[in-house]
Amino acid sequence: MPPEHALIDLDDQNHQPAGAGANTSDRLLARRKLALRLVAAFAAGVVLGGFGINQLRDSREQRERNAVVALVALPQSANLGGSSSQGSVQLSGLLMVVNAGPAPVTVRGVTAERPGVVIRSIEHSRLVPPGGTGQVMVELRFECSIAFKPESLSLRLTVETEDEQIREVTYPVALFGSDWQRDALGMCDPDA
Repeated sequence: MPPEHALIDLDDQNHQPAGAGANTSDRLLARRKLALRLVAAFAAGVVLGGFGINQLRDSREQRERNAVVALVALPQSANLGGSSSQGSVQLSGLLMVVNAGPAPVTVRGVTAERPGVVIRSIEHSRLVPPGGTGQVMVELRFECSIAFKPESLSLRLTVETEDEQIREVTYPVALFGSDWQRDALGMCDPDA
C-alpha cells in the first residue's frame, strides 16, 4: 500500500498522539486549581467585606452615641457670697448638672436671661461622666421685684461631646421655690 492511502483503524479508541493524555490531565488539574483559587478568593472577599461593614457600622453607632446629649440642670445653693444694691442682688451659686446621656460631656458654659434675671457660668469647663453629676459655679443677678415668677427659666448649656463637637442644649429650670430664690430673697429683703 502506498503511503498516500493510509488506513485508519476505526476500532482504535485512542486517536490522540502518544503524549496528549498527560497534557489533558495537566490542563484539567490546572483548571481545578484555578477554580479552587477563585472560590478561595471569593470566600476571603466575603469575610473581609463582612468584617469591614461590621467595623463601619460600629463606628457609625459610636459616633451617634457620642453625639447624644441628655442633661438635667438643678439650682443648688446661692450662698457663696454676694451683694445687693438698689433692688437687685448679685450672688455666686452652684448649678448641679446631671448627665443622663451615654457618653461624657464637658460643660463649657451656662447662660440664661429674661427680664429681671441674668445667669452666667463663672468656670470655664466641667467634665460630667455618663450617669454622673457635676456642679458648675454660676453668677446670678436678680431684680428683686420681678425675678421670681412661676414660669421656668430656659438655661442654655454649651457642651462639648466626646467627639469634640460643641453643642447647645436648653433646659427649663424653675427658679420659683428654689434655693436660689430663697438665698436671693434673703438679700433682697434682709428684714424678712
